[in-house]
Amino acid sequence: MDMLKQEIKRLIIDALDLEDTQPEDIADDIPLFGDGGFGLDSIDALELGIALRKKYKVQLEANDAGNREHFRSVNSLAQLVKAQTQAV
Repeated sequence: MDMLKQEIKRLIIDALDLEDTQPEDIADDIPLFGDGGFGLDSIDALELGIALRKKYKVQLEANDAGNREHFRSVNSLAQLVKAQTQAV
C-alpha cells in the first residue's frame, strides 16, 4: 500500500499544481482539508476527485456523506482506491 500512497501523493501534487511540494511533504495521516492540516479547499477536492476518477476509475457520488471521510487523508484515499479497485 506504500506504493499506492506515493502515487496518490504525486497525484495530489500534479492535479493541484503544487509545484513547491514534494511527496515527502505530505504525511500519510495529515488532514488534507481545513485549518491545521495540509490546507486544501473544496475546489481542490473537486479537482482531486476528477483526477482519482481518471487514474483509478474511482466512483464518487456528489451527495455521498462518506466523501468527507474518504478525502480526510492520504491513508483514507488509499483505502478508498484499494477497496474500489479490488471490487472490480
